Amino acid sequence: FTDKGKFLLAARRYRRGAHTEYIISLDAEDLCQGSKAYVGKLRSNFLGTNFTIYDSQAPYEGAKPSNGRAGRRVASKQISPQVPAVNFEVGQVSYKFNLLKSRGPRRMMCSLTCPSSLSEKISTKKKVEEFSPVPGYTVLKNKAPRWHQHLECWCLNFHGRVTVASVKNFQVVATIDQSKPGGKGDEETVLLQFGKVGDDTFTMDFRQPLSAFQAFAICLTSFGTKLACE
Repeated sequence: FTDKGKFLLAARRYRRGAHTEYIISLDAEDLCQGSKAYVGKLRSNFLGTNFTIYDSQAPYEGAKPSNGRAGRRVASKQISPQVPAVNFEVGQVSYKFNLLKSRGPRRMMCSLTCPSSLSEKISTKKKVEEFSPVPGYTVLKNKAPRWHQHLECWCLNFHGRVTVASVKNFQVVATIDQSKPGGKGDEETVLLQFGKVGDDTFTMDFRQPLSAFQAFAICLTSFGTKLACE
């Protein structure tokens, strides 16, 4: 929404009973789960501590859609059964409870479905076997900020991309390589960072293996009240 920017994704929040949902769309004016612009959604629990990310596209061949009913209601509008809103669960984001209400930064964990992008081929003398992409998981956590004695606040190095202090600011790094037994993640390489630069303006920077949709959904979890976290 800037002179030099290009529109990417939009989201709208809906309250559904004890849950909150964010509908994510390719069209800023058409944020409906039955729309052709619909790409997925984010759903939170009542406390705002656990979130589930749903993609409208299957993350890998053979993936089963999450349970849902045709003709469901979103924002008091009936979705036509002829336009099924299929959702595939592709990730979980959780924030650690702060039962003692102590002051300090939020702590979050992310578990994302990241299937192999290319099929593997194994050649033998007279036989070639092809393997379809299989689902894998990437486990992420927020990078722990350091306490700045002089400024008396928790700090992270955003390299100039974040300019306003906020509890919503975070950086995410990999923790475990699920493909290797006992493998450890690179806790220095930031895969996603999100932070405030104005009254209602934030920046989002991400890199592989995260997609734009996954990064956007994770950043959405930073908004809203978290009753048991702060």
